[in-house]
Amino acid sequence: MCTQLPEEIMKKAVKGIGYIAHPLRLRILEFVDVNSAASVSAITRAVEEEQIIVSQSLKKLREANLVKTERRGIFIYYNICEEYPASIFFCIRKLFGYMTNNFLFLQDGYKAILPRDYTNMVANQIKLFANYDKMRILEFLVLRGESRVADIVEGIASEQLKVSQYLKRLRDDGFVVCRKEGRFVFYSITKGVHKTAIECIHKRYERLENKNEF
Repeated sequence: MCTQLPEEIMKKAVKGIGYIAHPLRLRILEFVDVNSAASVSAITRAVEEEQIIVSQSLKKLREANLVKTERRGIFIYYNICEEYPASIFFCIRKLFGYMTNNFLFLQDGYKAILPRDYTNMVANQIKLFANYDKMRILEFLVLRGESRVADIVEGIASEQLKVSQYLKRLRDDGFVVCRKEGRFVFYSITKGVHKTAIECIHKRYERLENKNEF
């Protein structure tokens, strides 16, 4: 991971991340990721929500190309699309493992339903940075490390006022920290779901032979 993603790819990533920044949608996707193709009734039982609400969420996820459907007789089964942005569950399980010293979640390929309060926290955190400009700033800090505002402005080709405003919001939400050195302020990214998401997006992009499949 050494160069910024093309603009259109980042916009697709932001759109996908934005769709999952919802506790119920994230739990639905998690269940399907762990159990593979599942019917609406099975998903409804698992997430303990009304079927009409689950169906509405699945419709939105399908429209966003996050899930695909397959008919088996009279039943329709839902599964995660191969294009699922950022392979987010692989990443958040790893993060949960590091946070809790749960070594099972640190094993490659291990899948299990995460605690609901953790999943809800992840969804709410994602909602705070699921924005193109914020993710460009976070991406720059992941790639370049600690940087001055002027460097970020030049690096993401944005306006200084806008970058400063977003940096303040990112700092208030705990996604970045800053330090002063003389008249300069340096920003760096903190560890967490936001950093993990950026890294996952890049891994997903770099792994694809045909980048248009992202």
